[in-house]
Amino acid sequence: MGLKIYNSLSNQIEEFIPIHPGKVNMYVCGPTVYNHIHIGNARPVVFYDMMKNYLTYLGYEVHYASNVTDVDDKIINQALAENKTEKEVASFYEQCYFEAVDKLGSSKPDFIPHATEYIDEMIAFIEELIKEGYAYEVDGDVFFRVKKIKNYGCLSNQVSEDLEQGARISINEKKENPLDFSLWKKTEVGIKWKSPFGEGRPGWHTECVVMNHKLFGNQIDIHGGGMDLKFPHHENEIAQNEALYHNSLAKYWMHVGRLEFEGQKMSKSLHNVIYVKDLENNKTGMIMRMVLVFTPYRNNFSYSQDIFDQYEKVFDKWQRAYKQGLYELQLAHSKEDSLDETDVKEFEDYMNQDFNVQNVMMLIERITKELNVSIRSKNIEITSRKWNTLHKILHILGINLFVNPMNQPQLEVYEKWNEARQNKDFDAADVYRKQLVDWGIL
Repeated sequence: MGLKIYNSLSNQIEEFIPIHPGKVNMYVCGPTVYNHIHIGNARPVVFYDMMKNYLTYLGYEVHYASNVTDVDDKIINQALAENKTEKEVASFYEQCYFEAVDKLGSSKPDFIPHATEYIDEMIAFIEELIKEGYAYEVDGDVFFRVKKIKNYGCLSNQVSEDLEQGARISINEKKENPLDFSLWKKTEVGIKWKSPFGEGRPGWHTECVVMNHKLFGNQIDIHGGGMDLKFPHHENEIAQNEALYHNSLAKYWMHVGRLEFEGQKMSKSLHNVIYVKDLENNKTGMIMRMVLVFTPYRNNFSYSQDIFDQYEKVFDKWQRAYKQGLYELQLAHSKEDSLDETDVKEFEDYMNQDFNVQNVMMLIERITKELNVSIRSKNIEITSRKWNTLHKILHILGINLFVNPMNQPQLEVYEKWNEARQNKDFDAADVYRKQLVDWGIL
């Protein structure tokens, strides 16, 4: 069975068949860099990082892009508040962003396009939309004509009239239609660029379309983001791409559910925001990754400290088994690298079911128990297969248990400790044990 994923555009599970055999072009909307990210912001980052790992494991050549929005009203307001330039604010918070996601075990994307690097391309794109009648300029502002797109609302599964009634649309007398969205904003405050429409800056919805097109061409395989981007951002991306390139920008659209704190939306005013930067260390960051990885990605999720505490116990349990298995293999000088093929197939079957992570977690629990049994029975062959399989699965999920192989002096003391215990020389065993505890081996 091949990989099947839920396509938000069709609202159904579909077999994943890339546009070009063996290659996957994947674009995920990245951060607007004006503040630190919280764990809700981090949830899509962790999921798509894990997804890239799995696609790579399946043998695809994956090209993963995630943008940085470094021009935006929020950045301008933050710059004014901090008495800094927009560039200084964006640069600082971008660095903070990548430090945060690194703490969660996520790698940098292959491509990190910045909006400010593509201004000329955005201006040319907007000019083309005006030329084709899909956009109009009013007193230095440019808007997109939503009425020209027959299937507008296809992603959010709503008709234009419902969108007008249900969406919070800013009142602007310049617009022909309340749903028309900004492609170019005339501005006298903050950073701005010269254009045929006057000085200003691009609209957010245009940035991703242009960067996608410059990186990958007219259509990509997967476009992802959080559920909150479905409307209006992703809907508006599709509209612009339909206007000039006559397709929905991506073959598959994927969206990650919201994360709340104890049933409430994370909000500074409610004082319930958990910033990734405030996670104490790499271990707490990895436990948080486990919380995010093992929650079905399409579900909305209510986080609590109790949930974190439960995953910390799981982390410690897995770490103990993983560590002891590794050391036993070192003690036996085992070079065996084979996997348990039955476990591997089960893992793939679950992952291929639109990333059935809950069953994957149960599989890891079982592998860990079987690893412990094989260690106690001194069955090195089974220990090797189970440990290698556990290592492989955790690597794909991006979970690091922070266990390193023993160096030669540590291995020698470990061997002496085991020998002393077998000979019931408890005094010597205690001496060796203390040394191993001091090294963090035990």
